Amino acid sequence: MTLSSRLLRLWLGVCLRSTRWQISGSPRAVETLLTPGQGSVVAFWHRSLALSPALWFWARPQEPRLALRFLVSRNPDGVLIANIVRPWGIIGIHGSSSKKGKDKGGAAALRTALKEIQSGSIVGITPDGPRGPAEQVQPGAIVLSRLAQCPVVPLGMACTSLRLPSWDRLVFPLPFGRGALIMGEPLFQPDATILQNALNDVSLNAESVVRHQQSNLADHLWRVAGTLMAPALTVMLRIRLHRGRELPGRLRERMGLERTGPRRGHRPPGQLLWIHAASVGETLCALPLADAMLKARPDMRILFTTATVTGSEIVARHPLYEQRIIHRFIPHDVPRWLRRFLNLWQPEGAIFVESELWPGIIAACSRRDIPVMLVNGRLSDRSARLWTRLGEPARHMMKRLSWVAARGPEDAARFRALGALPIYEDGDLKQDAPPLVYDETEYARLKTLIGVRPVFVAASTHPGEEELVLQAAEKARKLQPDLLTIIVPRHPARGAELAARFDLPRRTAGQDPTPQTQTWLADTLGELGLFYRLADRCFLGNSLVEKGGGHNPFEPLRLGIPTATGPKMENWREAMATVSDTIYVVTDVECLTRWLESPLPPVRTTGLQRSVVSVLRDRILKTVER
Repeated sequence: MTLSSRLLRLWLGVCLRSTRWQISGSPRAVETLLTPGQGSVVAFWHRSLALSPALWFWARPQEPRLALRFLVSRNPDGVLIANIVRPWGIIGIHGSSSKKGKDKGGAAALRTALKEIQSGSIVGITPDGPRGPAEQVQPGAIVLSRLAQCPVVPLGMACTSLRLPSWDRLVFPLPFGRGALIMGEPLFQPDATILQNALNDVSLNAESVVRHQQSNLADHLWRVAGTLMAPALTVMLRIRLHRGRELPGRLRERMGLERTGPRRGHRPPGQLLWIHAASVGETLCALPLADAMLKARPDMRILFTTATVTGSEIVARHPLYEQRIIHRFIPHDVPRWLRRFLNLWQPEGAIFVESELWPGIIAACSRRDIPVMLVNGRLSDRSARLWTRLGEPARHMMKRLSWVAARGPEDAARFRALGALPIYEDGDLKQDAPPLVYDETEYARLKTLIGVRPVFVAASTHPGEEELVLQAAEKARKLQPDLLTIIVPRHPARGAELAARFDLPRRTAGQDPTPQTQTWLADTLGELGLFYRLADRCFLGNSLVEKGGGHNPFEPLRLGIPTATGPKMENWREAMATVSDTIYVVTDVECLTRWLESPLPPVRTTGLQRSVVSVLRDRILKTVER
């Protein structure tokens, strides 16, 4: 072996072995290649020739009985390549297609390759080699597959590399990079078009994986910032625990660590999908999607993370909690904490709900080839402006998403402008949710206590709205003296403050409404379904003061409850357009009073239900099973 051959082999060996490869693809392709004695053809574009030993480095340790051969030309370049890879146990078969009547040994090479396949060897071939045209399939691979009656496995390879100025733009690997090797579905006696399309698909997929894995300056800066913030985040967690906003014994989950004690968890066997929802609303709309996927895949488990304690309490009420649904709090966006989390759970896919976009988490999943899907995608005007100002880092993050299922055209346009593709407009997942659950026994008890009194529910109120609701209710009682107002604050932790401020009886204190009660404070979690069913009409909060944004209008309307909101429903513009002929918009106390004094309007409930869950379920399962 010449000195140049030795140096090139040393360089290739260092580069390919130091590259962190992600091997994926068709299970049937893996079975085909790793079955000893079952001859097959592996096809890849000529530009990937220098990367092809990576397949051998992966396959040979798993099955030492495998034999690998590859077709290579008889010219000096082909001889050099054969000399480089021979010490690795990769044996060249020299010959190429005849041109202009000149015999280049193609027929003899084809006969030798056929014998090797029949004896159980894997034969590698570049269908566009040795001189091109680049990425145009020549007859060799197809003829060999048909004569040997064996499958062709299309192979896509990419890694951190340089492109040489050759006819095929040969990929020359660099050391200590990242790489992807993707095996396509085995093809039996394909024609040229089918094989060419398959090779293009796996090659583009491999290049996409490597591109998403590579870090840019923004990724490095974000990781540095997260690392520097870790001590402050640890202190913040202690403060939140003291304020009752974290659960004792579960702070470790925020750092990517597993809880201690008898309930310490571990990754269950089989397929595991990760769903993340920020809080109560997102959790409620994501659980039907989780149910649909669990029903479709009996061996699947769901890792459900939330950012808030209230969201965790919703998950804990699910009948499959701690069986097929596992809850953990999402770790903060600190590199070391995320590595712990992903090393422990190793999900096949990550599904984020609405606007949960964390650059560090998305980048960490992308580097591990974990597809990240955004369902019920939502971008407010303010959020879209913020991401746009971030420029290229935001676009880079969006491009790492496997796909986005936006709530509607406005959100889809914002995501598209930021570079996310593909974008689907499946509709609002919250419109597809079932009616809110409720305790029938408790409903009957409270209904008996309230009797025939008219009931007005102010649901999911935010600071500043309770005063306006109380003023309107007081004025409305001039016409309806027995009106009972039930205030349900969005955050139940505000119950003690509101009760003291307005001298109100509290549900959490065990105080029921009496015939003399004008306003009752329902400061509990997850009982909106109960209070909506008690209501004759309701008002949705977070829509009348400050920046607003609104809450889900489908929940009360689906139960046939006449509903009003304030004008600040920016987060629900498309939903409001859907229910514009049913919902009432109030702008101030006087307007809300007039609505309370008016006769009960009819509510249209038809058309409020859409089949979003089934569409998302099928797309998610297809994505993670590629």
